[in-house]
Formats: sequence, C-alpha cells, structure tokens
Amino acid sequence: MPHDGQDVFMKANPLLDNLLELTAAAVPAADAVLSSATEVLKSLVTKDGRVSGKLVEENQSAAHGLAWLATYVEALRQMDGWASTLRTEGKFGEIEQLLLQIAFGEYLNHISGGIPMSQGEMFRMSELGLEDALNGFRNDAVSTLMVRGNTQSARTRLVELMQEQSANITVGATGLDDELEMIREQFRRYAVEKVEPFAHEWHLKDELIPMSVIEELAEMGVFGLTIPEEFGGFGLPKSAMVVVSEELSRGYIGVGSLGTRSEIAAELILCGGTQEQKEKWLPRLSSGETLPTAVFTEPNTGSDLGSLRTRAVKDENGDYKVTGNKTWITHAARTHVMTLLARTDPATSDYKGLSMFLAEKTPGTDEHPFPTEGMTGGEIEVLGYRGMKEYELGFDNFHVKGENLLGGEEGNGFKQLMQTFESARIQTAARAIGVAQSALDVAMQYANDRKQFGQSLINFPRVSGKLAMMAVEIMIARQLTYFSAREKDADRRCDLEAGMAKLLGARVAWAAADNGLQIHGGNGFALEYKISRILCDARILNIFEGAAEIQAQVIARRLLG
Repeated sequence: MPHDGQDVFMKANPLLDNLLELTAAAVPAADAVLSSATEVLKSLVTKDGRVSGKLVEENQSAAHGLAWLATYVEALRQMDGWASTLRTEGKFGEIEQLLLQIAFGEYLNHISGGIPMSQGEMFRMSELGLEDALNGFRNDAVSTLMVRGNTQSARTRLVELMQEQSANITVGATGLDDELEMIREQFRRYAVEKVEPFAHEWHLKDELIPMSVIEELAEMGVFGLTIPEEFGGFGLPKSAMVVVSEELSRGYIGVGSLGTRSEIAAELILCGGTQEQKEKWLPRLSSGETLPTAVFTEPNTGSDLGSLRTRAVKDENGDYKVTGNKTWITHAARTHVMTLLARTDPATSDYKGLSMFLAEKTPGTDEHPFPTEGMTGGEIEVLGYRGMKEYELGFDNFHVKGENLLGGEEGNGFKQLMQTFESARIQTAARAIGVAQSALDVAMQYANDRKQFGQSLINFPRVSGKLAMMAVEIMIARQLTYFSAREKDADRRCDLEAGMAKLLGARVAWAAADNGLQIHGGNGFALEYKISRILCDARILNIFEGAAEIQAQVIARRLLG
C-alpha cells in the first residue's frame, strides 16, 4: 500500500509517468501466467495423451477460470495496442491515459487476487498451485500499475473529464477510422431522435417495436450492412456491424437486435447456401423486404443442440414435413422466413443428423400471430429484451419446400450453424457494449441532477468511482470486440476471440446496469426510471448466444487444444 507521501503525489498527479512502457511490460508478464496456468490445467485433464472431456468437467471451475484469465490477458493486450496506436496518431490524451492505467491497475489486481466469473464465483491462481508463477508475474511494471493504476484520484479525474466532454459520443477515442466514426455518428443521432424517447414505453407496455422503425432501419441499410454488394447489400466489414449494433443497442437493445436476425440468416446463406438460394434470399434480407427469425432451441435441450428432436420428413414430392417444438424464438410472429434446424436422419441422436431449412411462413398480426398452416405459437413473457417478443412454437406436419433445404444436402445443419457463431457472438458483444453505455448515460445524468446532503451525487467518491469503472470496462470490452471483428474481416478463425468478447461484454453490461441502478438508489427500483429497463435488458446477455458457462467451456477447450 502507498504511504502518505505517495498518496499526496497520486492525488496531485493521477497520470503515471512512462505509462505505455509500463503496460507494454505488463502484457508479457500476464501472458506468462496464462501459459503456466494452461500447462498446469492441461496436465490435470490429459489422459493417455489426449485432453479428456470427463476430466475437463471434473475440473470445470479451473477450466472456466482459465478461460477468464485468457480473456483478461487478451483484453489487456488489445488495450495496450489501442493506446500505442493512438499515441502514434497523436490522439492519446488525458482521458485515454486514465482509461488505460485504470484498466491495467484493476485487471492486473484481478489476475493476482481473483477474477470474478460471476457475482459469487472467483477464480484464484492458488486453485492451480500457481503461487510461484504469480511471484514472477509481479515485476516492477506490474507492481507499479497494481498500486498506482486504479486510484481514487485517477477515477475522480476521469469523471471530471467525462463531465467536461459530455458532448462526445464515447468516453475516449475508440481507435476506429473516420468512416466508421461517421457511421457511429449517424446511428447515434437516429437512436437519440427515434429510439431513446420511446424505448421505455415500448418496454413497459411490452409492445413490439413499431414497423415504422423497422422500415427506417431498412432504408438506412441495417439489414444488408455486411451482405456483399452483388446481392444487394453494402458489403461493409463486421467492424461496421459492430458500431451500428453498439449505437442502436445503446438506444434500446431490441432495436439493436433487429439486425442480428438478418445477420445470422445472411451468414447461414452465404456460408452454406446454394447459388440459387443466395440470389433469391440475400437481396430480400438486405432490403428488409423479408424479415427472418432463428428457430434452433428446443425445450429441455438448451445449449445442447446435438440432441434436438424436431424432425423433418421428406415426402414423395421432395418437400419436407416438420414436426416438433421450439422455444425462445425471437421476433417469430412478424417474420417471413425461419432458419429452422431439424433432424432429417431419424437414425441419429447427435448433431450429424441435423439439417437447416429456410422455412417460409406468413407474417402474423396481433390477433393471429401464427396464421400459417401446420404451426402454432404462444408468447413467453420476459423480464426485458421485449421489443421483438419471445415465443414458443409448435410444428405439426409443417410444410417446407425441398428447394429450401440450405445447401441442398441433408446432414450439414449443425456445421452450417457453427459457421455463424463467430459473427453472432461478435454482434452480441457489440450489443452488450451498447447496453453498458446506455447504463452509463442514464447513471451519469442522474448523478449530476440528483442532490443529496447539499451536493450532486457525482461529487461523492463512490458514485464517481462507479461511473469511472463503467467507462473503463466499456472501453476494455469495446477494444476486445473490435479486435474480434478485425479478425473476422481478415477471414481468420476467431471463435476464441469472439467468445472472449461476448463473455466479457456480457459481464460488463450487467455490472454497468447494476451499478447504474445503485446510483439511482430507491428510484432505480421504480419502473418509471429507465435504469430498471436497462437492468432487465442487460441480464439476458449472459445467457443467449451461449450462456457464460458454455462460453467459458468452449474457450477452455480451445486453449487446452
């Protein structure tokens, strides 16, 4: 701990000297701990020269802790790279320096003392006997950042600057190019004008997002953002999709998630569809003429997609009859086509017998949500994420044209779905950043406006500290997500990076929403305040597109080889 003289120095000088040199030296030290942890865990879960799934399950907490450790190390690496790039461009100002040093100070302390995997679960290196590795970890740079990176004075100064620069869209420079920042500005303006003023009412009344909003998003190109130009899209990179999802979700997660349906459907068709299917469906998806929904999950299967039971039986005409039940289907009533995963080989009981269909349906109305013959459905009432509604669906000899078997060949459904997971998880990480930013927006406003004991709440250190940490962790999650998007754009495998971005982003969103509500005090518990909605919306992010535990399991298995 610093002595009194050091504390006075820190209050007067919140910025660290030679900060980038310190962070550059800290990253390899953290990486070395990760290498040691990986080798130790690998020795625990290897049998007969191969990683044993059974042993990974028996050491699940340690395996998931390894996933979190790897996520932290990659996040710090990306923050260091972000800062270095900004310095080269002459954009590494005081806000960026404070974000960087607080991020390193906090996350290095987590690595040393315990990484929170959830509210009641900590991963500590001692669980793997890594005390010696930690001794080597605490080099001069790491020790300096741990003691002096995340101080009260640094947090206070950051919030002061946030107040002075409140007109800026983001807290600190994002590191993105001018074109992407122009896209951000466009969608931020739209969210402020057309989404934020109405989102809370949509939530409280449990209403579908108005079709006028969907039509406006279609005109702005949201549904064809990353679809190639030859198929009617804009052909923009995944980085653009991230920025758009981030800003629309900042307005309301329901609006930010509208593009996700088209993104998943388009990715499925681009990766696995025939040329005819691409030419038929992609222009319709791009224009918003056709709204899709993803129909994968079944009751009692959760993330175990290999055990799906909904069956598709081929008839004498080459078409299919689908029978079974699906659940947690987002925006099901209004849509025109379902990307439907069903079992075409009844002799199988795993993922090998699954096929993907582009199953056409008639959009419903409020009175008759599912008018198509052979299918029924009912709404699932939910805490948040309400703007598109969730449904259970039942199929009884539901007709699907044979030409709508994705790729024209049975048995490839699971493989085709797996190809979309990278983009879906990057997109979910972007939505998480938007929700976290929304929590910071409303909490900052409330802390400025609310007076207690003769002064604004924001003047109290624990309030400003919460706001500062929201801003810091949003930037950490943002850089990790941008990195995964760049990897995807470069056509490199990025399931690991996308999973890390989603894992961390979801935790950051929940922490921001929870702290935002705490700043509101009792008012935060009142439905009339926006933060109550944001808290409900944030909670789903740790569950869909792979629950946090599943995500950590996938990351761990990749790390262990």
